[in-house]
Amino acid sequence: MDSKRSDPSRGAAMPLAVKILVAGGFGVGKTSMVGAVSEIKPLRTEEQLTDRSVGVDDVSGVERKTTTTVAMDFGRITIRDGLVLYLFGTPGQDRFWFMWDELALGALGAVVLADTRRLADCFPSIDYFERRRLPFIIGVNCFDGALRYDSEEIRAALDLDPKIPVILCDVRKRESGKQVLITLVEHVLAVMAERQRQPGAAVR
Repeated sequence: MDSKRSDPSRGAAMPLAVKILVAGGFGVGKTSMVGAVSEIKPLRTEEQLTDRSVGVDDVSGVERKTTTTVAMDFGRITIRDGLVLYLFGTPGQDRFWFMWDELALGALGAVVLADTRRLADCFPSIDYFERRRLPFIIGVNCFDGALRYDSEEIRAALDLDPKIPVILCDVRKRESGKQVLITLVEHVLAVMAERQRQPGAAVR
């Protein structure tokens, strides 16, 4: 998303607005993260799980979940003066993936949330962002009662490039979610700088 600047004669520049995706499997905590960090009342498109989802949505490991995102979550957070992130939480179920291409338009990076109880659920998100060459990081949401692994164990299990950050977090807590987003912004800047240094990169 391009930054928008005001006329210098009118005062300070407008903040840089960056579009970020929050992705991952069903029930991994995307809605919770957007809600915890957003400085505005988040937009949610949650619906109650019904009998129609039986055999369609895999709720193993998240049996207490009663709602699901059917379109997106939306929130906003100011990281620092001059930098505002607009957060778009993606739906986690296979049947809603047709929306991902629309949500990904203009995004500069993504957080892929992972749950160690259902680690394989984040593979589709990883594959999607790798194909689009969209910078992403892994946020391991540490659920109560789940087995704990360090970041390098998670990296090995997901077969990630060593440059992709893996951070442990509790997305229910604002400061933890904010640190995940700061890590993503730093990673995006590093990726952009590296691409600029590559032979044939456009000179701006």
